[in-house]
Amino acid sequence: MSGPLAGVKVVELGGIGPGPFCAMVLGDLGADVVRVDRPAEAGSDAARPVMHRNRRSVTADLKNPEGVEVVRALADGADILIEGFRPGVTERLGLGPDELLARNPRLVYGRMTGWGQDGPMAQEPGHDIDYIALSGALHTIGPADGDPVPPLNLVGDFGGGGMLLAVGVLSAVLNARSTGRGQVVDTAMTDGSALLLSMMYGFLATGRWTDERGANFLDGTAPYYRAYRCADGEHVAVGPVEPHFYASLLRVLGLSDDADFAAQNDRAKWPVMTERLAAVFATRDRDEWAKEFAGQEACVAPVLSLTEAPHHPHNAARSTYLFGDDGLVEPAPAPRFSDTPAGVPVPSPVVGAHTDEVLAEAGFDAGRIAALRAAGAVR
Repeated sequence: MSGPLAGVKVVELGGIGPGPFCAMVLGDLGADVVRVDRPAEAGSDAARPVMHRNRRSVTADLKNPEGVEVVRALADGADILIEGFRPGVTERLGLGPDELLARNPRLVYGRMTGWGQDGPMAQEPGHDIDYIALSGALHTIGPADGDPVPPLNLVGDFGGGGMLLAVGVLSAVLNARSTGRGQVVDTAMTDGSALLLSMMYGFLATGRWTDERGANFLDGTAPYYRAYRCADGEHVAVGPVEPHFYASLLRVLGLSDDADFAAQNDRAKWPVMTERLAAVFATRDRDEWAKEFAGQEACVAPVLSLTEAPHHPHNAARSTYLFGDDGLVEPAPAPRFSDTPAGVPVPSPVVGAHTDEVLAEAGFDAGRIAALRAAGAVR
């Protein structure tokens, strides 16, 4: 692998959601990621998610003492281990941080959970929507007269979860390289989604934000920060927050001298402004508006679908999406590095495709690997 993380070794105990996303980001940037899958899934290629790209797959039965010993051996040579089980599970398996750090003192042990390793809800099940509900994030999203709207699972699983875990384990690796000591990184989606609200809490403290849904300038209430339906049923995103960009919006729409739009932040006028802008945008198709606003510095963009976005000229120019020979479209690795660019992603592997290769690198000879396979510890 190429990229700024070349040489960093990661062991990922297979899971779903934020853990694999973190491992994908690390692998995209050049880390050698080994994913430990269940033996029962060996040989499966029916579901090879984009998030499983750029790693090798081994199988190990974590309920089999021999399989546990395999994972211990892999962790002995790793910089980072990532796990996403409920608190206490890896300890019961014999793969907890105390045991692995005793064997490899430089190991960074990344833990990904919804609620965190402690607290009264630590053992409760949940998903993204539950974690962002508890942090306050979900309450902020949706119309004033309606229900909260889940923002897919982007805020908890990925922004406040997997991405934060990546930052955490890499920070700990830097520390381990200077001190020789690894540590545990406790990443909780409640904590991470709360952190993402830092700007809103700052606004709340200064009176620029109200603790009500559908009443603030970045939540779709302000007429200059929302999506508008066009004549063809598609939408444009309008976001000229700054006064000079707002002036450009009015200029393009021929509203510069309209009294209704004279005071951008007159909340009493917002309903009228929204209604009038909705009527204007409904007169033309989305792509017509996109052409009209191109180069006008008005912060207006077309709202593209998942299938449209990869083909937009800007995304195409930057190769923001990659197109595989098999028809698969996937986001390209990000961010971009001038001296150590990431390579072309390696597709998600067949489960267990690299078991022999990885175990041989960890010091297991062919006879030992055959014995492990016969015992059902690996496949």
